[in-house]
Amino acid sequence: MDKIYDVIIIGAGPAGMTAAIYAKRAELDALMIEKNFCGGGQVLNTYEVDNYPGMPGINGFDLGTAFSDHVDKLGCERVSEEVTGMELKGDIKTVNTDQGLYRARAVILATGNSPKKLAVPGEEEFAGMGVSYCATCDGAFFKDKVTAVCGGGDVAVEDAIFLSRGCQKVYLIHRRDELRAQKSLQTALFNTENIEFVKDSVVKEIKGEGKVSSILIENVKTGELSEISADGIFVAVGNEPNASYAEGLDCDEKGYVKASEDCKTNIPGVFAAGDIRSKRLRQITTAVADGANAVTSLQEYLI
Repeated sequence: MDKIYDVIIIGAGPAGMTAAIYAKRAELDALMIEKNFCGGGQVLNTYEVDNYPGMPGINGFDLGTAFSDHVDKLGCERVSEEVTGMELKGDIKTVNTDQGLYRARAVILATGNSPKKLAVPGEEEFAGMGVSYCATCDGAFFKDKVTAVCGGGDVAVEDAIFLSRGCQKVYLIHRRDELRAQKSLQTALFNTENIEFVKDSVVKEIKGEGKVSSILIENVKTGELSEISADGIFVAVGNEPNASYAEGLDCDEKGYVKASEDCKTNIPGVFAAGDIRSKRLRQITTAVADGANAVTSLQEYLI
């Protein structure tokens, strides 16, 4: 393709779509590439969003659709293709997809991350109906109910403590007999009366009818199977950044792209926005902020 865009935005989650909105308002020639037919990112898998300002209780699909409609209203060009590789060095960046090749003066990476999954029966079936990967996003919907958290690191322990403030009871399921979380978090966990540590155990199946009702677990030392009655399970076994195809970028130890609040990476003309960026908090609000900041930095770069 001979055309050279001002910017190619890869990813159509909240960060990518915000970047597209800001790019079009800045009258930039922008192309947004998203592998899924429907844009929205992980928010589409959230049954209800209650922490996005001004839209309490909106479901994830409706919020993602609203973002997408806004992008379309401004006339941003977009294609549903999967990125297979990129050449990011030099003044002109090249993006290869499964259907073609595109070039631009700059690239915004907004590919997000993907929660690591348990890969057990029931996990996919009950996603958004009791299975969640974000306690701060969905915990409020389990007030006075029984929940479980699977994991043993900082995030899992933080999630269990967070949920314990509103839930009747919280089970923390971990495959080992010791947690990996920092000691201060462990102290807080074990001092919380309505949290029960289920050690040496792995989830074998998530059960229910229309929504989660119980969790089948196995003791890894004895092989004994048991069932926990629960209204939901929060999976906190880590995330995987979607950055495998971006060579030459500085990343942190977990693979997230290093970029400060201005979203600039180590490669001139390449910006990282949203959950792909190495940062403390990954939420819809921070992704939207990154999308705006990335375009602001992009404009300075193009000038």
